[in-house]
Amino acid sequence: MDIREINDEYAVTGQITPEDLDQIKAMGFKSIVCHRPDDEEPGQPNFDVVAARARELGLEIAHVPVGRMGVDADAVRGMVDALDEFPRPMLGYCRSGARSTAIYEKSQHLRG
Repeated sequence: MDIREINDEYAVTGQITPEDLDQIKAMGFKSIVCHRPDDEEPGQPNFDVVAARARELGLEIAHVPVGRMGVDADAVRGMVDALDEFPRPMLGYCRSGARSTAIYEKSQHLRG
């Protein structure tokens, strides 16, 4: 994992696996948001598999997928909801971390 801190409340990384979640929890993250649609590429773990392990560890997790069309208004609202409801620090992930960064930045305009 290549976790990049955006600020004290949010960091991003590329695709994670259920096996990564113990380390993510040990690093102090309290919630996770997946910005990657399921079946985007072969071999990618489905969100449900990652979510099941996250919940076992007591981590909050949400799926706010951002597809090839980019960040849309519904996705931004989903991200704002996650930020309002979930404890932080929060880890966002997608294929590379770029979409997770973009949606966070756009959500900040609505959170004001």
